[in-house]
Amino acid sequence: MRFANCVSAMLMAFAGGVSAQTIPKSQLGVVSQLIADTRVEVTYRRPVARGRDLFGALVPWGRIWTPGADSAVRVTFSTPVEINGERLPAGAYSIWTLPDSLSWTVVFNRQAVAFHLRYPTGQDALRVQARPGRAEYVETLQWEFPMVDADSAVLQLHWGTVTVPLRLRVKP
Repeated sequence: MRFANCVSAMLMAFAGGVSAQTIPKSQLGVVSQLIADTRVEVTYRRPVARGRDLFGALVPWGRIWTPGADSAVRVTFSTPVEINGERLPAGAYSIWTLPDSLSWTVVFNRQAVAFHLRYPTGQDALRVQARPGRAEYVETLQWEFPMVDADSAVLQLHWGTVTVPLRLRVKP
């Protein structure tokens, strides 16, 4: 009986100490979409605004940033795609951006797994321009597919009131 009580007390102490300290503030998010026969999947940590000024402040204009938290955003394409009219081979990539108030540069980097503060230089597979838009405020950063058609879709970053759409097209 003593042994069981001791083990039970240790398990409760361990569980109590672990639960509060290991839950990340930026939760894991995954969004995927089939476009014709192409599977697109975005995996990212979802930062929360928490009353902070976002673009031009927390996320400075003109500095490289991955639109997520803790690790670089990862996107996987099962077949080649066109992004804003530019061809990108099938594969896994990290996504980075150079935000600006009028136009964003969105970078697809060959190093699919990267720490969010260490941009892997010299590994870019594609850079495209995207025009930011405005939408209803969202507290937690999200990647979404607001439009999907037979052979195309829009993959969009949305945080605060800022949206950054990317036009995807596949060859069925």
